[in-house]
Amino acid sequence: MPGIDESLPFHPLKIAVLTVSDTRTAETDTSGDLLAARLTGAGHELVARAIVKDKVDSIRAQVQHWVEDPDVEIILSTGGTGFTPRDVTPEAVVPLLSRVMDGFSVVFHQVSMETIGVSTLQSRAFAGQAGDSFIFCVPGSTGACRDAWDGVLRYELDSRYRPCSIAGQLPRLREVCA
Repeated sequence: MPGIDESLPFHPLKIAVLTVSDTRTAETDTSGDLLAARLTGAGHELVARAIVKDKVDSIRAQVQHWVEDPDVEIILSTGGTGFTPRDVTPEAVVPLLSRVMDGFSVVFHQVSMETIGVSTLQSRAFAGQAGDSFIFCVPGSTGACRDAWDGVLRYELDSRYRPCSIAGQLPRLREVCA
């Protein structure tokens, strides 16, 4: 049966949170706050947090900076995944990916379908790998971030999840999570 194996040790991951928005500030970033609270509440380490405007160059530069930072293993991005003209997160991040994690989008949409119905079709949520980092990009609403964390990421980022989790694909955990 898939699930968390409580008999195994938990290995906290080093996670950065990026909010993509033209309007949010540190005081109004409820989606970034939710992700930060969820990941630290689960025992992971929030190593960086930033808010950037909905501009391809700004988004790409921040993500690339974190991909090159050995203290960042996972990047969680919120915002810019819809279909308005300003939603450019996929255009900014996908060119950085060496591998796309197609299943993330599928599972996210399954979870999201339960809360917002077919409106989930308007999300271009995606994930992939750049260098040794894994990047998960979800919509900017607090509800979408809740769906992503509670229904997908809390399991995928937990080293105790079996039969496997993305934690076991990080260089420092490949041996311990095998």
